[in-house]
Amino acid sequence: MTTVPKNRQSIYLIAAHPHWRESRVTRRLMTAADSARAAGAQIDINDLYATYPDYAIDAEVERERVEAADLLVLVHPIQWYSMPALQKLWLDEVLRYGWAYGEGGSALLGKDLWLVASTGAAEDSYHPQGYNRYFFDAFLPPYEQTAALCGMRFLPPLILHGARSTDQASLEAHADTFAERLASYPDWPEMDELGVCATCVVPAQDRPETAPVEAPAS
Repeated sequence: MTTVPKNRQSIYLIAAHPHWRESRVTRRLMTAADSARAAGAQIDINDLYATYPDYAIDAEVERERVEAADLLVLVHPIQWYSMPALQKLWLDEVLRYGWAYGEGGSALLGKDLWLVASTGAAEDSYHPQGYNRYFFDAFLPPYEQTAALCGMRFLPPLILHGARSTDQASLEAHADTFAERLASYPDWPEMDELGVCATCVVPAQDRPETAPVEAPAS
């Protein structure tokens, strides 16, 4: 049974799976999130592919949901060593310059970002001698730097490898851990060791207000 701390904080959970109802992992995680919310955790859940089946993201609404949260949770399968297409589009549309990062972009400052992902391949395939050639951590820098650029802490990811072949007991244990983490946030044992958010200052010359005018060809 999960317990919700008295100082619970708001969570915005974005699930991005094109067919999550057919996915035994993502479907189970969504059920776990619903259970944590029913137990009292303040969780705003967005099934991204159901909300925006036409890929027309309402960026203003999304920014309001992000601003209301202390923790942003990305739940999705790893597809081609990255996130699903609609999740990437969400980042492109929502995390705009001057709001999420850069001059005046402090809306996410001090928030936390947590990746909860699954891979179809087994963990040992993410190895220099495996067919994925790299340890899985090698594919995390884009997530980490996205968090850093926006002034967020990147929390230790929760990853389930071998989603297609994992046994039911392992899946249930994974879902239980997920639900417990949602319910107990921010009272995680490792929080004190993470330190403050990174600071990434974007020089003004990297984002000029107007593009330089090219001289006409002579």
